[in-house]
Amino acid sequence: MSGTTRAYLRGESSPLAFHFCADCGCIAYWRAVAPHKGRRRIAVNLRLAEPEAVASITIDHLDGLESWRNIPRSGHSVGDMWF
Repeated sequence: MSGTTRAYLRGESSPLAFHFCADCGCIAYWRAVAPHKGRRRIAVNLRLAEPEAVASITIDHLDGLESWRNIPRSGHSVGDMWF
């Protein structure tokens, strides 16, 4: 992996840019094209990281269908869900 990514936007009005590795094609992350309330949303593909580096990260869930509000934490981490 060279460390550089290429962005893909689905159409001109796409709210998200998907960044993928130019060598292998894996999606590394997506990022909002424009800020929302002064912040830009992003999601990182943790499956590309070493397991030890991400195992203790707490999982946050949100209601992405209706309210976009956070759902109370269950206390689970990436290690609980992945390994």
